[in-house]
Formats: sequence, structure tokens, C-alpha cells
Amino acid sequence: MTEVHAPQEPDSPAKVPAPTVHPRRETRISWIWFVPLVAALVGLSLLARSWLATGPTITISFETAEGLEVGQTKVRYKDVAIGTVTGIRVAEDRARVLVTAELVRDGSEFITRESTSFWVVRPRLGLSGVSGLGTLVSGAYIAVDAAETEVKKGATPVYEFVGLEKPPEVTSGRPGTRYTLHADDLGSLEIGSPVYYRRIQVGRIIGYDLDESGKSVNIQVFVDAPNDKFVTSDTRFWNASGINLSLDADGFNVQTGSLVSMIAGGVAFASANEDNTLQAPAGSDFKLAASRTEALADPDGPPFAIEFHFQQSVRGLKVGAPVDFRGLELGKVIDVDLEFNKETKRFFALVKAELYPLRFGAVYENLMLEEGSSQYHGGALLGPLVEHGLRAQIRPANILTGQQYVALDFFRDAEKVEFDARRSPLVLPTIAGSFDRLQQQISSIVSKIDAVPFDGIVTDLRSSLNAATKLLQRLEGELTPQATATLKAARKSLGEVEKLLSENSPMSGNVERTLRELNNAAKSLRALADYLQSHPSSVIRGKGPDAITVVP
Repeated sequence: MTEVHAPQEPDSPAKVPAPTVHPRRETRISWIWFVPLVAALVGLSLLARSWLATGPTITISFETAEGLEVGQTKVRYKDVAIGTVTGIRVAEDRARVLVTAELVRDGSEFITRESTSFWVVRPRLGLSGVSGLGTLVSGAYIAVDAAETEVKKGATPVYEFVGLEKPPEVTSGRPGTRYTLHADDLGSLEIGSPVYYRRIQVGRIIGYDLDESGKSVNIQVFVDAPNDKFVTSDTRFWNASGINLSLDADGFNVQTGSLVSMIAGGVAFASANEDNTLQAPAGSDFKLAASRTEALADPDGPPFAIEFHFQQSVRGLKVGAPVDFRGLELGKVIDVDLEFNKETKRFFALVKAELYPLRFGAVYENLMLEEGSSQYHGGALLGPLVEHGLRAQIRPANILTGQQYVALDFFRDAEKVEFDARRSPLVLPTIAGSFDRLQQQISSIVSKIDAVPFDGIVTDLRSSLNAATKLLQRLEGELTPQATATLKAARKSLGEVEKLLSENSPMSGNVERTLRELNNAAKSLRALADYLQSHPSSVIRGKGPDAITVVP
């Protein structure tokens, strides 16, 4: 590049120095370009942060989406938000609703736990009280519960869950122990029904289901710590629901629990052995009895089956009626049916019962020591008793209700019967009831009375009466004159006796004098006896000067 010199002015007195010219740069970056660059970096950082904070996306199925809103409903674990509902749609079969939720990064551990459960928290009124009132202001949310167990390494994540329609009664981490009760039916029990110990609520029912066989119900209960230590291997559970009224062979019984259990049902337990303080392990099985009396009764052991064949009416004999032996209940009736005997061509009542051998006491124990664990122990026990007259008889238990029971007793006049001690079930011989026997006796008496020939007896009696009447008439005609003469002679004799005994009669004076002389003689004899007693020697020496003289 050539230098350019400015033209000199002719009027300038001095010369101006020549300027220095620098060459222009070809490219220049403006600072304004840093703005989009910074924005891009911020965007990338936000995206990275969002990606790092975003957790797994799961799908939960519910019966309804009531109260749930996309972008608003939160997923909470112990009231801490761990996710948000991002979508709600109906399942393909239209039976349920599928809720999609996006969890936070830390929520990934919930999808690796098999015990994770979800439910919608709404205002609810249950047996345990009112819950979810806070959702009236904040809205419904999805609650999460997961067992506090270590996550298995390499566990396969689960992204689809089936939500609970009701909150679980016991959440994970709550101290206590779970047990299983077995009952014939559920009764009035429900999830949330209380569990009592000494009338204090110590737990609740958390679930129930049918047994695999369908013959019983399995009830899961949870007993809170530290009261779960009172559940031992000797603990007995019973149904404490409502008011138990029973009018049976034993009379009228009333059993009630607390007011809450009367309304909502409940379960109670107590220990049959206070010395046992070892807590039962979690998951132990117990039988749920129908009442406290049944639960705390002494163990009966396995029963053996027995049958009774009754020829008379069994009206009033119900299932559950006791089998009694002189006031001691040895078993109970389990079935009453009608059977037909092909040999005799007659119907009879077939009563099936169960006898508990342990209730026989020392008799059964001694027999077991002698016989061992024979499968015919029932026959070995009852065989000798049947030979000595043991029979079964139906007797009235309650006059008001007409209920009856089976009584075992000895009857001396019982006919000898064959008893098969090896038969299963055993058939115990029976005898007619007391009322039936009375009817038989009355029928026998009536039959004998019917056999009496009253017509002939009446005819003979009438003939005898006619003959007696004739005899009396004949005697009256023959004996009346003689009886009249005899009465006159007797009256005359009595008159003469009356004259002899009158006061003015000579005989009366003679009798009076005789009595007076006898009195004086008695006095003399008394004086003589007194004198001889005091002077016994006078018998030999004679009477002395001091002798006593009796004056008549």
C-alpha cells in the first residue's frame, strides 16, 4: 500500500508530519453472537437436568379415575411427592382405567420391589374412622407403600401395577405381627374389625379369603407391638361380634363384647396358659372359636364317630345337642337323618354324633395304657359298658322350647344286644325315652284293662247283690222277734244292776265299809314295815317299849 501525502498549503508556516495508516482487519466477531450460545448451553443443561431428574414411567390400573387429573394429581410416598400423573385412559377391555405416572429418579427403587402397592387417597368413612379429609382441599392423590426390605440385585423392574381400591389397613414399617385365623365362616367380620385383648383394642383384621378347599375361611389379623407379645402358642381366639343369644339344652345364654364389636364385629383372644410367655412366631395359625366358652374349654382331642338308631320320634333333637352321661357332656350331635331298615321294613331315625374320649377322664387314660394306640379304642371303651346295660336315650332338655338331648345311662332291664366294637362308626344300642316308656306302660295297662270281662263281672255282681238282698229280707223276718226279746232282757238286767249300785242300797254301804277296812289294813302294814326296817331284831326279841301303835 502506498503512502498518501496531503497537499501542502502555501499559507502554512510550518510543515505537518505525515500520518501513519494501519491496514483494516478482514473479519470481526460481534459480542451479540454469545447470547444464543449461552441460551443453547442453558437449554442443554436444563434438558440434562430434566433427563437426570426424570424417573421411570409406570402404569397403574384402577376401577375408576375419580378425583384424578393429568398434570395435577401427585404420587406420594409418606406424603412426599415422588411423581405426577401424566395420562389417563380406558383399558382395551373397558373394565378398568389405566393411569400413567412419571416418577422421579429416586422412584426407580419402587418398581424393583414386589410388594409395592398403590391406592387413591380420598375421603373415606370406615370402621377405623374418617380418613383422607385433607384431600378435600388439596385433591386426591395416589399413595404408595413398599415393604422396607433390601432390593434384590438384578431384580427385574415392574412397570405395570394393579392399584388397590381401598387403603391397606396396615402399611409397611408398622411394628407388629401378622397371624392367620381359621373359621367355618366369616360372620359379621370385615376388614378393619378390631382385635381385642382384655377388652382393649390391640390390632385389627387386615384381610380374609376362602380356603383352597372352600370349607373354611382364612382371616389375617395384625396385632400391634408391643401387645403382640401376649400372643403365644396357647392363645385362643374367638368371635366377639355383636350379641350372641342362644336358647339350647343348657338354657338361655347371652354373651356381649364392647359397643364397637357389637356394631362392627371383632375378634378377642386370651391365653389358656398364663405361664407360657413365649411369643408365637409371625404367620402362626390359630382356630377362631364361635364363643369365649368354646375357645377356653379344655382340649378334647380327636373325637370318634358314633351312631344311634332310634325307633321313636326325634322331634326337638337338633344338630349340636349334647350327648350327656349323668350330667357330663361327652360329645355332641352332628347330624339327624331318616333311614330305612330293609330287613324289618321300618323307618328309623339315624342320629350321628361325636364323642370325645378325653372327657372320659382316667377311664380312657387307663384304657389307652392297656390297649395302646389301637384304632378301635372307642369300641374297647364302650364295649364293656354296653354289656353292663349302657344305652342311649332321648330325654327332654328344655320344657319351654321342646329341645331334647341324647343321654347315656345304665338300664338293668335292658335287653342283651350284640355290639360290634370294630365297626366304624360305632352303633350304640338305644332304649325308648322315659316319656315313650310311660306311654308304653300306659298302653299296656289299658290293654290289660280292655282284657278284663267287665260285662260278666257286672252280671255276676248283680246276681250276688240280688241273692244278698233276699238273704237279708229272710233274716229280717226270722230274727226280728228274737232280737226284740233279747233287748228287753238286757234292759231288765241293766235296771237291776243300777239298783244295786245306787247310794241308798245296802250293797253300796257294805262296799264302802269294806274299802275303809282295806285302807286301815294297808296303813297297819305300812307301819309294820317301817318298824321292822328300823328294828330288825324285833323279829327275834319281840316288840319293845318304843313300839309304834297304829291307831285306826
